[in-house]
Order: sequence, then C-alpha cells, then structure tokens
Amino acid sequence: MLKNLDAMDAELKELAIALYEIDAFKFGDFVTKVGLKTPIYFDLRVLISYPKIMVRLAKILWTFAEECSDITQICGVPYTALPLATLISADSNVPMLIKRKETKAYGTKKIIEGNFKQGDHCVIIEDVVTSGSSILETAFILRKEGLKVTDTFVVIDREQNGKKNIEHHGIRMRSLYTTTRLMAYLLEANKITPKIVKNVTDYLLKFQAPIIPVQDKRLKTPFHIRSTKTKNAIASKLFNLMETKQSTICLAADLTKANDIIEIADLIGPHIVLFKTHVDILEDFSYDFIKRLKDLAKKHEFLLMEDRKFADIGNTVSLQYEKGIYKISEWADIVTVHAVAGPNIIDGLKNSLKNINEPRGLFILAEMSSKGALTVNEYAQSAVSIAQSSDMVTGIVCQSNIFSNLGLIQLTPGVKLSKTSDNLGQQYNIPESVVNSGADLAVIGRGITEAQDKLAATLQYKKELWTAYLKRISN
Repeated sequence: MLKNLDAMDAELKELAIALYEIDAFKFGDFVTKVGLKTPIYFDLRVLISYPKIMVRLAKILWTFAEECSDITQICGVPYTALPLATLISADSNVPMLIKRKETKAYGTKKIIEGNFKQGDHCVIIEDVVTSGSSILETAFILRKEGLKVTDTFVVIDREQNGKKNIEHHGIRMRSLYTTTRLMAYLLEANKITPKIVKNVTDYLLKFQAPIIPVQDKRLKTPFHIRSTKTKNAIASKLFNLMETKQSTICLAADLTKANDIIEIADLIGPHIVLFKTHVDILEDFSYDFIKRLKDLAKKHEFLLMEDRKFADIGNTVSLQYEKGIYKISEWADIVTVHAVAGPNIIDGLKNSLKNINEPRGLFILAEMSSKGALTVNEYAQSAVSIAQSSDMVTGIVCQSNIFSNLGLIQLTPGVKLSKTSDNLGQQYNIPESVVNSGADLAVIGRGITEAQDKLAATLQYKKELWTAYLKRISN
C-alpha cells in the first residue's frame, strides 16, 4: 500500500511540474470567479494544447473511482472540465452527460445532454474549485433531473472553503492537489521561490470564499412556521401578516407630497403588509402626516418602514434615528441599515429605543438592485453574518438566496411585471423570478405608484407573488 502511495506521489509531482511548464499555473495579481484577489491563478484550459499531459491527468483523476461504487454517469462542469470528462468516459466506458450553460431554446430544449435514467449515479468532474459554486450549480441541475450526485473528482482544490461548501451539500469531494501541496511540489523542484510560497500561504490564510448555505429549507417552509423561528417580534408579526393577508407586497411610496402618500396608503393598504417611506424627500413633512399614516397602518394592518439606510458610526446613527425633525424611532416599525459600518451600528440604533415601548426591527442591506452595485461576494456574506447575530434584525435586503436562517425575512427590491431597467441603473425582475430567488417580501414602487389603475396593479402583483410563493413551498 505504501509503495502505491509513493508511486502516486511521484506521479503527481511529475504531473505538477509538467503543468507548471505549460503555463497552467500563473503567479501575479489575478481575480477569481467569485471575486477574490489572488497571487496564483490556475488556467487548465491550456491542457487542450497538450493532449499527452491531458490524458495523464484524466487517468490519474479517474483513480478516485476505485473508492466509489456503481458510477453510471460522468458529467464535466462546462467548459474546462469537459475534455477531461470526455477522455475519462472514453477510457472507462462510462457514459457521459453534458450540462448546458443554458437551456436550449429550440429542438428538445434540454439542459442535460445524453441518455440517462432516474436514479443513475453521476460523478461530477471539475478542474479547479474555489467556492464550489460551479459544482453545486451542476449538482442542482442533475439532481433536479432525477440523477444521484454524491461524489465529485477535482484536479485542484484552492483551499478557500470550496470543499466545505460542497460537502455541506452532501457531495464528497476528492482532489488530486491542494494549493499547498502544489506549492510544495514546485518548491522542491526549484520551480518557484520560498517568497512565492509565503505569499500564497499568507493569501490562503487571509482570503476565503463565502460559505454557501443549504437554503432549500427556508424556501420550502411556510410563513406561519417561520414566524415561530424568529428572534425579532417585528419579523414574527410580518410573517403572520403575510400569511393572513396572503400578500408579500412592500410598497415603495417614493412620493414627494404628503397627501399623495396618504391617498395611496388608504387605497392599497388592505392588500400590502409593509409601507416603505423616504420622509426626507417629502416637500411638506409634518407630524400630522405621521399621525395620519400611523392611523392608516392600524386601520389596514400594515407596518411602516423608513428606508433611511443608516451607514454611520453608532453615536451618529443613534442621533439620526431618535432626534432631528423626523424622530424616526417614534413611528417607524422598521428601518434599513447598511452593513458597511459593522455590527456596532445596531448597538447605536438600540440605544435610541430606551423610551420606545413598541417592538422595532431593521433590515440589513446585503445586496442592492442597482447595476454595478459593490455589495457583492464577501461584503454580502459579512452583512448576513451581522444580521444573524442580533435579535433586532427583521431580515436582509438582497437579490438572491444568500442565507438559510428561517427566522429572517428576505426583502427584494426591483420588482415589476416585466423584466426591465430604467435610465438610472435600476434593474427590475418579474414576481416569480424574485420569489424563486428567495424573496419573502417584494418591494414594488413605480409599478404601482405610476400605474393608471393603482388598485388593479396592486391586486395583480399580489396575486402573482402569492401564487409564486405557494408554488415555491409546494415544489
């Protein structure tokens, strides 16, 4: 056994050197698929120009099959892993499947090419793993088609949470190399310097890809059950309101006249659960306006959210929340908060509630709907982490399914009945799309406020969103 291990190690070292010499490993300043800066880049696409090396790599990668049983299909992650999967399939006589990047718009309209049957055991072949997202996307499609996916064979594990993410989703990952092992081989062969090894090692210790949570449970759990799983009283109230009113609408009343806001709140109040304001754009703000709005919220059973997007140090946001002409803490059930200032911003907001007896909540902004927004990757995951650590948090503002906590509400802006964008960079998605992307509450603004028949538009959004929610929890 030890002899076999020594032979395997020698083969892997030889192959590592061969890959280095064909420029499959590059050192410098690069950015990975998930947005991480890196001093090392693996480019295995060059393999197609070196068939002998590619054949050697495919053969040694397939040795992992000895540890698996009943493999009946192989699927290479497009595109770099496809040549490797093809060689393995031809050499082992195990059928191969291809997952298309997109569903065909013609002919059979398949997303999986190849012959297979329900229950076939498919192994995924991949070249490089950083976060594991490509493997998880492939596994999701394969499983959706009825295939069994429990294993993946990988050439290089970058050691940046990819293996953890993949295995959390029930898939065993085996890799020929880790970045650390590759560095050791190349250093021993005098192909790289100790300084390069140190730079790469320091980088791996500092930069990790975001954890990809197992999220299906949140999307499949009804609101009335999730209302019992939350630490925040406002979140519990919202869950129950959504269930009772069969509505997931948050109206964005970005209007500049108080009477216009009052009029639309009274008209569509019975059909929404959350009413979003920007009081600082009102041209005729008064405390009488706040009193009238609160009366309507009580009459029609909806909550009030001031979209303030706090983003300063604790002491400043405490004053912004409690003081000034708006006195937001006195009337807004919920406010929005940027995560950029860190977790202490929540302490600052809590400090303003010493004399407030009613429950309060806040939505943490993790992602934004505007084109080119910087709220991506590590920032979004840091925002989720902050949100999950406080009982004052009602939910998370985001565009995609980036958290699994049953007690938090996903609030997604940018919703219209047709997929469009405006000339200021706002991007819109249709109701079913945002619900399938994890939205519990959908923010709708101009689709209602600028509609010729505002009530009819509200009812249409309400129906489409609720239908999509029922479909989501039943599938």
